[in-house]
Amino acid sequence: MDRTHRSHEDATTEMFLADPALAAEYLSEVLANGDEADVMLALRALSAAFGGVQDIARRAEANPNTMYRTLSKQGNPSLKSLRAILGAMGLRLAVHPIN
Repeated sequence: MDRTHRSHEDATTEMFLADPALAAEYLSEVLANGDEADVMLALRALSAAFGGVQDIARRAEANPNTMYRTLSKQGNPSLKSLRAILGAMGLRLAVHPIN
């Protein structure tokens, strides 16, 4: 019996693309409980799910080279960049009270 294998990364990318609410929930959880490195890793994973850095840059009306640097391991996006990235993914930053 042939079994189709795909990487965890590919499966995750497909899930986020199919369900933007799941992507939003994932990023919200990382923002609430992760550190800066976790947030950058999540943004890179989501950028892959939403078309890749080139497409995110185009939709955010940003320079692709700048977007690659912003989403790199050493990246440190400004609030303006973060809002543009999230907007290009169809997401937005929100604040909720701690329960």
